[in-house]
Amino acid sequence: MWRRAATAALALGAGAGAHAIATSEDPARTLKICRHLPPRLLRDSVAAAAIAFDYQYSLWGLQPDSPAWLTAKHDAHLRSANRLQELCFRNGGIYIKLGQHIAQLEYVLPQEYVQTMRESMLKRCPVSSYEDVRGVFKKEIGELPETVFAEFDPVPIASASLAQVHAATTHDGKKVAVKVQHDHLLDTSVIDIATVDLVVNALNYIFPTFDYRWLVDEIRESAPKELDFLCEAQNSERCLVNFRKLSPHIANSIYTPKVYWNLSTSRILTMEYIDAKEVTDVKGIKDLGIRPVDVSNLVNKAFAEMIFKHGFVHCDPHAANMMIRPLPQDSKKWFGSKRPQLVLLDHGLYKELDHATRINYASLWKALVRADQNGIKEYSIKLGAGEDLHALFAGVLTMRPWERVIDPSFGHLVLDGNNTDRSEMQMYANLYFPQISELLRRLPNVILLMLKTNDCLRAVNHALVGGSTPESFEIIARASSEAVFEAKRMEKRFFLYRFIIWLEELLNELHLFGMKLWLHYQQPRRILAG
Repeated sequence: MWRRAATAALALGAGAGAHAIATSEDPARTLKICRHLPPRLLRDSVAAAAIAFDYQYSLWGLQPDSPAWLTAKHDAHLRSANRLQELCFRNGGIYIKLGQHIAQLEYVLPQEYVQTMRESMLKRCPVSSYEDVRGVFKKEIGELPETVFAEFDPVPIASASLAQVHAATTHDGKKVAVKVQHDHLLDTSVIDIATVDLVVNALNYIFPTFDYRWLVDEIRESAPKELDFLCEAQNSERCLVNFRKLSPHIANSIYTPKVYWNLSTSRILTMEYIDAKEVTDVKGIKDLGIRPVDVSNLVNKAFAEMIFKHGFVHCDPHAANMMIRPLPQDSKKWFGSKRPQLVLLDHGLYKELDHATRINYASLWKALVRADQNGIKEYSIKLGAGEDLHALFAGVLTMRPWERVIDPSFGHLVLDGNNTDRSEMQMYANLYFPQISELLRRLPNVILLMLKTNDCLRAVNHALVGGSTPESFEIIARASSEAVFEAKRMEKRFFLYRFIIWLEELLNELHLFGMKLWLHYQQPRRILAG
C-alpha cells in the first residue's frame, strides 16, 4: 500500500510540474521554478508513504474502537504529526502556512496534529538573511534598504511563514515596521501548492475518510492574495473604514497601522511602528493597567461586528496578529482599569461573506444562543451542513455537545476551558472524525474559514480568561440579532411587516436583558478572578 502511495505521489507531482511549464506564459521562468520540485517531491513522497504505512501497520489486526486500537491510533497520529511538522519546516514557504492552518483547526483535525503544529508553527518560522532582504529591495524598489531608510535594522523583529518584519526609521524621522517577503517565495509557491495538493490527495487515496482537499483549495485561493502586500494594505484600510462607517460605537477601540504607500510594493510593506503587547501576553496586558477580560470582550466584539455586519472578515486572528495597548488619549477607566485598544496586524487573509451567507450565518448564531432547535436546523441546512449533520455542525461551531447546545439556560454555551471540557470535546472529535470530514467536505470555503477564525478566537480567549466569557455570548447574540433584524427591515417596508419585526426585536431585547441580569450575577466573581 505504501508503495502505491509513493508511486501516486511521484506521478501526481511530475504531472503538476509538467503542466505548470506547459501552460506558463514564461516557460523559461517556470522551468527555473521547477528546479525546486525534485527535492520537495522526494520529501513529500517519503512523508506520505511513511504516514500511510504507519497507519496501515499500526492498526493492522486490531479491533476498531478497542482500547488497543485507540492507543495505537493515538501513537500513529502523533508520529505522523511529527513527520508532517518536519516536512513543513524543511520545505518552508507555503508548507509553513499549511502547518499554521492545521494548528488553528482544534477539534476539526485530530488533536495530535493540532497540538504538534501549535507548539511550533506559530513561533518557529524561517528567517531570511540580510543579503536576501537587500536582494528583494533591489528588485522591488531599485535601491538598498539602507538607502531607502535613514536607519534599517538588519535583524528582524519578527518572522512569519511568508515574510519577516524589520524596524526602520524614515528620512523624516518616523519609526516604521517594514514587512519583507522571503526571497524566491513567489517563485516556489506554485510548486509548493502543487506538492501540498499531492500529499493531501495521496493520503485521501489511501484513506478515503481523510478528505482535507478543501484545505488545499483554500490555500490555493488565498496564497496569491497573501503574497500581494498591496492587497494586504488595501484590506487594512478597508477594515478600518468599515468600523468607522458600520460600527462607530467601537471604532475608536480598533486600529490598524498606517500604511506608507510610497515605501510599499507587492513584496515590501512599510507600516507605522506600533508599540503594544501581544494579545495573549496576560502579564504584559495587566502591567499596562488593562484587564484581560476587557481584552477578551473587545476581541469578541470586533470579530462579531466584522462577521455579522461588515461581511469582510480578518480570517487569521492568531495571537501574533493582534496587539493590545491602552486606548490613546482616554481618561476613562472601567473598574479602575484602562480601556484597551485592539491593533490588528497581517491583513493578507480576508474573506467576504455575500449578503445571504452573512445573514444565514448570523441567524444560525442567533438560534444557537437562543437554543432554538428549529432555527439551528434551518440555517445549518441553508449553509450546507445538510439535515443529517446539522447537530454536528452546531457542535463544531460552539464546541458543545448537542444536549448543551439546546439547553435553554443562559450559560449553556460558556466554555470553562478546564480539562474536563477539553477532554470531552477531544473524545467527541475522535468519535465523529469521519462525520466531521464529511461535514467539512460539504461546507463552502467561506464557512470553513469562519470555523478557522472561531478556533483562533477560542484559543485567544482561552489564553486570556481560561475559556469563553459569559459576556462573549451576549456580544454574539446582540451583533447577530442586529444584523438579522436590519436585513428584515430592508427586505420589506410594509407597515404591518415592520410592526411584526418590531415585536420580534422587543422579545429579543427582553431575552438580552435576561442575559444581562445573569451576567451581572456572574460579574463579581469574574472581577475577583481577574
